[in-house]
Amino acid sequence: MREGRMRRHLIVGTATVALTTITLSAFASANSPLPGPRYALRLLPEIPGLPDLPAAPPPPPAARPATSLPSTGFPLGSAKAPKVVTERVAPGIDYFTLTQGTPTDGYSVSVVVRGKDALSEKTASAQALAVEESGFQPSIVKFTRPAVADYPAADFWMVRVGAWPLGQQAEAARVVKRLKKDGITAKVDFGGDDGFQTGGPWTVRVLTVDPRSFQGVFRSSLGAGVAARETVSAMASSAGAIAAVNGGFFDIHTLKDFSGDPTGISVVGGDLLSEAVPGRTALVLAGRRARVTELSSSVVALSADGAKLEVGGLNRVARPDELVMYTEELGRATPSGNGEEVVLDSSGKVLRSRGPGAPVAHGTRVLHGRGTAADWLRAHAAKGMTVDVTAKVTDLRTGNVVPLTPETSIIGGGIGLVRDGRTSITAATDGMANVNMIVRRHPRTLAGVTASGGLVIAVVDGRAPGTTVGASFFESAELMRWLGARDAISLDGGGSSTMVVDGKVVNHPSDGAERGVGDALLIIGK
Repeated sequence: MREGRMRRHLIVGTATVALTTITLSAFASANSPLPGPRYALRLLPEIPGLPDLPAAPPPPPAARPATSLPSTGFPLGSAKAPKVVTERVAPGIDYFTLTQGTPTDGYSVSVVVRGKDALSEKTASAQALAVEESGFQPSIVKFTRPAVADYPAADFWMVRVGAWPLGQQAEAARVVKRLKKDGITAKVDFGGDDGFQTGGPWTVRVLTVDPRSFQGVFRSSLGAGVAARETVSAMASSAGAIAAVNGGFFDIHTLKDFSGDPTGISVVGGDLLSEAVPGRTALVLAGRRARVTELSSSVVALSADGAKLEVGGLNRVARPDELVMYTEELGRATPSGNGEEVVLDSSGKVLRSRGPGAPVAHGTRVLHGRGTAADWLRAHAAKGMTVDVTAKVTDLRTGNVVPLTPETSIIGGGIGLVRDGRTSITAATDGMANVNMIVRRHPRTLAGVTASGGLVIAVVDGRAPGTTVGASFFESAELMRWLGARDAISLDGGGSSTMVVDGKVVNHPSDGAERGVGDALLIIGK
């Protein structure tokens, strides 16, 4: 058998992991008696998961002028300093546009099995044979998804067909169609997206806020309601914000009318409106102070008769046998269907019982129970009784309770990237431990806090072949460290990544237009 061998690299922060691509040739006839795979797969020695990268210390933010960024060591592509355009937006707020790199990638075709292109060795071998029998010469690429802080490394294999330059995407698409006719699912795959070595290019927008000279506040916003989605520019305009970016992930897998529900904690003006996923990283804002930490929350309903029940969720669709609470910030009627609801006034007095599917009136809250939780409401929340609902948010780094004051905002649903100046990607705890999120490049919205308490926000545009390729989690972490972040989080990305400055969307959302999102981080002037 003839083998064609080429090497690429998977980018992991400032380190690289070598890859080997094996090109198959049709060496056996259709009547070949040889069982199993018709090739010998010879790969580089296994590379273990990489440890956390050393803390590479850019100059302390306090030692740099507010209007400057580091001049060397840019972590995306070569270390050459990017082209930077700087604008002073308001006292203490600077806006930067960074561009670097040149297009070096084209297109290939990747085989997909059950929605994934990162396969087991056995599956990749079988798919490669199927592709070969379809008349194409496949390549098998082995790579290691590196270890992150809370998830071990693992090996994967990809099956690819062909290589076309940037302007020939249509040629790759024709191969996808031909494979489909033979029952093989595949996709056109742009090389800049896969997380391997690339020349870019990149376009990054950065906002830095110096709390020593900025006189405004940071806030979160859920727009017109928790359940609905709204654009960042609309939320910024409504609040009169100087600048804004999208917030955390939201639940696209729930009922359509509730798809704006954050998939983690949300606090707006001191009100807990969405519960925490225990241990998930969040951004805590209070006035013009910001910090990144891990949180948990608890909400408990205590009846006047002494009966107690945990409130499992806030402003979302209830699960079987679960008690949830809806607040007036829900912005729509509660979900219709099975269950029992009681309406509480501001003091916790039960005003009435009702069936599901009605609005939450101003000044009231609604407890909604399904199954055994509905039975609990019937037994312990009759009209005229009092049910005291208490909420608590705990900082898991310190063990302290987070004060829920009117100036407190919390944005959750993100992924931890940097902790105490070191790369620390908490993909498993944050529900994102997969090749697509860890390795592949996407548009990213990033937020971090410097050692001096400054806020740093970056939006990396992506999914624009030849223009900007986005970033992996490792590249995102390195970028935030380069920008001086001591702690950093990745908020929602992809088509949600949006930055608004002075009322205008300044980046290029990858959907082609601004997407409605669950929540937003607002920078509001005095």
